Amino acid sequence: MTTEEKRESGSLRDQRNSAQKKRSQIAWFLLLVAASVAADQWTKRLALNAFRAYEHIPLIPGVLEFCRIENRGAAFGILQGHMVFFYGITAVVCLLILTVTIKTPAEKKYNGFLLALAMIVSGAIGNLIDRVVRQSVVDFIYFVPIDFPVFNVADIFVTCGTGLLMILILWFYRDGDFAFLSSSTVCPTASDAHGSARNQKEQENRTEKKKLK
Repeated sequence: MTTEEKRESGSLRDQRNSAQKKRSQIAWFLLLVAASVAADQWTKRLALNAFRAYEHIPLIPGVLEFCRIENRGAAFGILQGHMVFFYGITAVVCLLILTVTIKTPAEKKYNGFLLALAMIVSGAIGNLIDRVVRQSVVDFIYFVPIDFPVFNVADIFVTCGTGLLMILILWFYRDGDFAFLSSSTVCPTASDAHGSARNQKEQENRTEKKKLK
């Protein structure tokens, strides 16, 4: 095997590894979202079966209670009755997050970033399922000391994911870490790897011919 062939083989192997890492990253993301949505729906099913509407059941007296309500608004009860708006905004958020996930490099430093996005989209999907199936969202967790609006596990996912995202952007990532968002490059595939290696070889051949001239 010539030096050029070795170089081409190494480049192709690196790109195949990159494509495999990207597929694993997306699979991990989707699995996390699916598990989180399942957990949210399971807790809501428990609340529907175990608690009567508006019944207060102390979990930590004076601090935390269970109180099931039917919320026709957004997280924490805001914007009551705007179902069509919620369908549209949830679809836009999920599509945007999926696009960003596909474009995010398969590097360890972005794991926290993807975790935050997975939490946000999980919460959005969890509450969307309620709106489509029941025309309202099941809320059942009540924080007593500050008379906070009743919420659910999906709301916790959205809030924690948003908080984590803000912390990472403000104190962890640098300006250049999100340059990939302005790029048109998406997840590399095996065919992309073959094509890139072929193009690289053609470029090298053209360079050699110019040198001979």
